[in-house]
Amino acid sequence: HHNVSGSKNEKRWQDVVDILNAGISVITAVNIQHLESLNQEMFQISGVKITEKIPDQILKLADEVVNIDLSVDELIERLKAGKIYQRDKINQALQNFFKKETIIQLREQALTTVASYLEQKITTQNISNVRQEYFLACISSNHQIAQLIIRKTARLASHYRASWMVFYVQTDKEQATNIRLDKQRHLINNFKLATELGAEVRKVKDNEIAEAILAVINEKEITTLCIGKPHFSWLSLLFGNHMFNKLLKNIANRSIDLVILS
Repeated sequence: HHNVSGSKNEKRWQDVVDILNAGISVITAVNIQHLESLNQEMFQISGVKITEKIPDQILKLADEVVNIDLSVDELIERLKAGKIYQRDKINQALQNFFKKETIIQLREQALTTVASYLEQKITTQNISNVRQEYFLACISSNHQIAQLIIRKTARLASHYRASWMVFYVQTDKEQATNIRLDKQRHLINNFKLATELGAEVRKVKDNEIAEAILAVINEKEITTLCIGKPHFSWLSLLFGNHMFNKLLKNIANRSIDLVILS
């Protein structure tokens, strides 16, 4: 949640990080729908756009994560009893976020997320001969697609407890003087989102996008490349000089996984 105006930090989760850094333990609760990387999935499940979000990194900071699992009927009874919202908002909540089918899907997502956390906690051991995963998320100035790539790559990296980078190649066509101000703002916000989710963010200027991506792959020893769904005809892919074609040819015989996100 947002803090009141004039506070040291903009968000409450930033206060939690400060308290932890001061050596003080914190016990807190969070609803599954507020996890940043699940934002798009939550919208698809509920039809409600969640604006108050916390980075997934907060879960990684926790010594222990416990799932408090109420049945659907119990939760709705709490709502009707006025234990969640004021009474004038109860009917609206029942028609929107607190529909039975929505709550069932949220419960399943919460169970999956906590189970994944516990699995990672058990299996994360420093084994020298195991390949260390490193994800590279390539974005453009297309705000919605970039946001989707960032969130989904964050989930993948979190699952594997892996490092990851968000990479943006600014071509001459995307110079600040050539793209709208709102696109520039969205791009900056996406860099901020990636940082909050735990990514390293890198921006380079280059008209050869494929070569710039391959340079980072080599430098960082990337194991998984995440990109948005390309828009092209299959003939241009097979016979043309398309950027996607260049990438495929260069990683085809290497131990690099390609994930196309849409």
